Amino acid sequence: MKRIFCLLLSALLLSLTACGGEAPPAVSSAGSSSDVGHAEDPPQKALPFTLAFYPEYSLHPVLGANRANMTLASLLYESLFTVDASFQAQPLLCQSWTVSEDKLAWTFTLRAGVTFSDGTPFTGQTAAAALDLARSPGSRYQERLADIAAIAASDEAPNQFTVTLRRANGSLPLLLDIPIALGREDRPAGTGPYMLSEDGTALTARTDWWQRDKALPVQSILLRTVTRSDELIYDFDSGDISLVDVDLMATNAMGYGGNYQTWDYPTTDFIYLGFNTRTGVCRTANVRRAISLAVDRDAVATTVYANHAISTLLPVHPASPLYQPGEEPLTYDPEGLAAQMESLRLQGAELVLLVNSENVAKTSAAQLIAYQLEAAGFTVDLRQLPFEDYTAALSAGNFDLYLGETVFTADFNLSSLLSSTGALNYGGWWAEGADSLLAAMQGAAPEEKSVPAGEFFALLNEQAPIVPILFKNGSVLTQWGQLSGLSPVRGNVFDQIENWTVQ
Repeated sequence: MKRIFCLLLSALLLSLTACGGEAPPAVSSAGSSSDVGHAEDPPQKALPFTLAFYPEYSLHPVLGANRANMTLASLLYESLFTVDASFQAQPLLCQSWTVSEDKLAWTFTLRAGVTFSDGTPFTGQTAAAALDLARSPGSRYQERLADIAAIAASDEAPNQFTVTLRRANGSLPLLLDIPIALGREDRPAGTGPYMLSEDGTALTARTDWWQRDKALPVQSILLRTVTRSDELIYDFDSGDISLVDVDLMATNAMGYGGNYQTWDYPTTDFIYLGFNTRTGVCRTANVRRAISLAVDRDAVATTVYANHAISTLLPVHPASPLYQPGEEPLTYDPEGLAAQMESLRLQGAELVLLVNSENVAKTSAAQLIAYQLEAAGFTVDLRQLPFEDYTAALSAGNFDLYLGETVFTADFNLSSLLSSTGALNYGGWWAEGADSLLAAMQGAAPEEKSVPAGEFFALLNEQAPIVPILFKNGSVLTQWGQLSGLSPVRGNVFDQIENWTVQ
């Protein structure tokens, strides 16, 4: 088993190397650069700052779906709030806000003097209309805004609007980093620092941008027309495109080459091990806790995910203020596990572990976890299934363990995964008080959230319905030496672009 695993791991590392010219660096931290390629090799040619553009696809930041075009959207459109690398909401187009005591009614006051690129004033009416579109069918944000019951502009104050919720949420601003566009056309006006040129060949800096005190690094950004993903790869590898935003561990991750630098940023993309708590060997909390001691999260994050991830003890990102592992978290502990295996008579116990076969990183992670469990004394039946068969097996409860992935909202609403009625609670976990603690976490203001969060995480540590493993990073790849000063965040790789230097 060990020899087979080593061969599989070597194959994975070779495939990861193919994505970047060399194996990724040992450390990759959010907002910092990691060098991929040869430091001594300068770029073969000096080109203007150029980004990819798919003209056949929409540029609308809410209705569009093309990843390269959505990368561009961060330069054209702004949001009411931004979410920083610590998953805290920072006001942008919003000046101030008030919230009712029950956390159901929020009134937002907008900044004065903001206009769209066509000169239209930014008002409560336009903001309300944009958010209404964002929660409509076909929007990328429909599910995120499902708890909004109504959005209404103020009749008395043109720079205000009110959001009414169906369920209390004390951290609503964290959900409102949604780009605001004027209308629903494919090329709508925005309030951002750049605007699309009339011929669609460049982004040009706006002279009437409301943040006039910020000096942009370039006044014009060329757009390279792309129609297929292989063209995007070729143009970046050849240096004709300066920057791409990628998930290097995605199911359909594209392989980039050439000399480039990598700038990682934290995301809410969560990888975890789920238990069947209804039937089988994992139905008791003591067994689940013992299995948790066998999983070396750091090895998965550093080896399989090549440091494009951060290990975690909770279903909350370690950079978040909500992260409270407690005094005795369930960490990798081979010695403690050996004692548990003996006392619970688990030696040789059979476990069925499911994983989606269509993602190389996840199958490699599942293989590593299976090896760790077998080294502890379990017998593991690792089943790599196509996605439809994988989800069918989860729904039918035909598993003891499964390797899962979900993307949380920035407020780390855990209900879909861990509430008794959650759509992703395939293991059927329920514990007295869990649902009420989840509701209390969601409804509490940020400064009050740590108390119910701490209580809920203590319950998770006791019950172990899942084994949190890691949060994936997003990655910005830039041509070697062309850009510096990047501080990308989830949803906006151009965050603080005024601090960039473009060679």
